[in-house]
Amino acid sequence: MKLDRFDKAILTILQTDGHISNQELAEHIGLSAAPCLRRVKALEQAGLITGYQALVDAKKLGLSLMALIGISMDQHTPERFANFEREITNIAEVLECLLITGQQSDYLLKVVVKDMDDYQHLLLHKITKIAGVTGVHTSFVLRNVVARAKVPVN
Repeated sequence: MKLDRFDKAILTILQTDGHISNQELAEHIGLSAAPCLRRVKALEQAGLITGYQALVDAKKLGLSLMALIGISMDQHTPERFANFEREITNIAEVLECLLITGQQSDYLLKVVVKDMDDYQHLLLHKITKIAGVTGVHTSFVLRNVVARAKVPVN
């Protein structure tokens, strides 16, 4: 899908305010409401807009400990990776799971928990119970310097 300036403006604005009304969005980009809505629907159907969600402050929910966990697997087979990915998807504390290269780990997880006791429970009763996990290396986040949900639209 080729994006014009209206499509790019729509994507930029919706990433900042997904709660904006179609009328307000149309006014911001200089279109009438109906063509604006058609463009939004087309961007959704093309898979450029994959959903809408509220951003929630984890600390205000008592989830004050964030960790990055490197996971090493015993076998590099499609079946082993598929099983890990299926299992890790069911762990609510996992915010992101990335299959990576260039490190000693196969996966990098971003997790949030209440405290060190919750982290220990997550590690011992959930993550290391997944078949094939042979190594776990954790770094605890001291401060989040940049946190973006927006991707650049050029």
